[in-house]
Amino acid sequence: MIQHVAIEIQEQHADACVRFWALLGFQRVAPPPALAQRAVWMQRAGTQVHLLFVDEPVVAPQGHVAVVVEDYDETLRALRETGLDPQPRTEYWGSPRCFVRCPAGHRIELMAFAPSGTAFHS
Repeated sequence: MIQHVAIEIQEQHADACVRFWALLGFQRVAPPPALAQRAVWMQRAGTQVHLLFVDEPVVAPQGHVAVVVEDYDETLRALRETGLDPQPRTEYWGSPRCFVRCPAGHRIELMAFAPSGTAFHS
């Protein structure tokens, strides 16, 4: 299991990013004191997303974080209500999935459920 992923954001996007990740089931947790002025940490179960403050964030054009959301349809509805636009993609592993950009511009994949453990072969 991946314990955490770190993505770069401008500090001005922190509140909007916290609200975005909360829609995906993550809650804000305290980072170590030495990092408290440089980051916001979000956590769901044993996985954390570290939002690192930088002046010029790097946003990967194709790379992304993939998240299985508990109630896929409700999550998409909530995202749309906030003005975000989830873009449906072809189902893999029988799972509905989409991509959405977080408020800081990062590409996030949302899935209804995780792959069954078998690799996808085309």
